[in-house]
Amino acid sequence: MSMLSTIARSAARVARPATRSLPTASLSLAAARGLHTLPQLDYAYDALEPHISGQIMELHHKKHHQAYVNGLNAAEESYAKAPSPKDQIKLQPALKFNGGGHINHTLFWKNLAPESQGGGQLAQGPLKDALVADFGSVDAFKKKMNTVTAGIQGSGWGWLGYNPETKKLEIVTTANQDPLLSHVPIIGIDIWEHAFYLQYHNVKADYLTAIWNVINFKEAESRFLEASKQ
Repeated sequence: MSMLSTIARSAARVARPATRSLPTASLSLAAARGLHTLPQLDYAYDALEPHISGQIMELHHKKHHQAYVNGLNAAEESYAKAPSPKDQIKLQPALKFNGGGHINHTLFWKNLAPESQGGGQLAQGPLKDALVADFGSVDAFKKKMNTVTAGIQGSGWGWLGYNPETKKLEIVTTANQDPLLSHVPIIGIDIWEHAFYLQYHNVKADYLTAIWNVINFKEAESRFLEASKQ
């Protein structure tokens, strides 16, 4: 079993399937077969407008995510054929980068929902109660999340994660395409330029403000409830 199979299995425990046709353990099963595929979206590319343009979504999904899928498949094939542990170790950066890109984006698409489908709406319930308890208010959480995410130097991800040791929601970041392993991912925000530059140029703050209008809080609450039971 490759290193990415282990990471994918961990992610699959906290991520619901990226498409209706994929089983819960889709990532780990794909890793076992040595073939990963690009998940379909649950909404049209332009469904998140005006907050995220259809052009960005199409390029982000069809080009960038597809590139991670292709890179992961190639890296796992090379890993399986590597003649020595030394050669396998040389491939680990490619496995981590492309595997993390695949895992992170599969989570990210489920993070989002059109306003017409409840995007941006946080109803009364366990997630809202936890955000108030851990951050003081929902607005305070969003402000801190945006500040921490905007402060990432270069490319990376801002995360609302559930800490299984403290039993609290915490804001953490990962660099590049590193997957979140220290916490259970509840909400992830892609701060790579390909996620926003065509629409918001270099103004990260505007992108981070806008994205809350299409955050899928129902999905986030489902992840939170599953994580808190473990």
